[in-house]
Amino acid sequence: MRALQLGNFEKAMSADAIWACVSCQTCSTRCPQSVDCAGVMDILREGALGRGLASPAQRSVVVFQQAFLNNIRRNGRLDEIELIAEFKLRALPSERSLPFLFKDAGLAPKLQKRKKLHLRGEKVNDRAVVRRIFERCGDGQHE
Repeated sequence: MRALQLGNFEKAMSADAIWACVSCQTCSTRCPQSVDCAGVMDILREGALGRGLASPAQRSVVVFQQAFLNNIRRNGRLDEIELIAEFKLRALPSERSLPFLFKDAGLAPKLQKRKKLHLRGEKVNDRAVVRRIFERCGDGQHE
C-alpha cells in the first residue's frame, strides 16, 4: 500500500505479497482508513499479469483460480477430477514439464482411501442460480 501511496505502481505490481493474498476480505474489514485492501490486491494482480510482471509460478496460481471458477460455473459445485484435468492442461504450456502432469498423482490413492477424492462429481440441480451469481459478480463466461 505504501508503494502505491508513493506512486510506485511498478514496485507494487512486482511485490510477492499481492500473490499471497487469498481475498478473504479480513484486511478490508479491519482497515482503519476503510481501504478495500483485498480489492486493491486484485487490481494489482490483474495489472501485473497484463504487464507481464508475474512469474510463471504466480501465473500458475491464476490458471488454477480460473480453472476452479470455471468448474464451479459449469457444475455448481467442485468436481475435483475435472478441476485437476483443466488446471494441468492449461498450466502445461507455461510449466513446460511432462512430470508436472503427474506430480500429484501419488496423492490420489490416499485421498480416495480417506474418501476425500470423488471420482465422479455431482452437479447442482439448478445451475441457473449459479449462473446468476456469476452474473451478479460481473464474471461472465471465461471458459
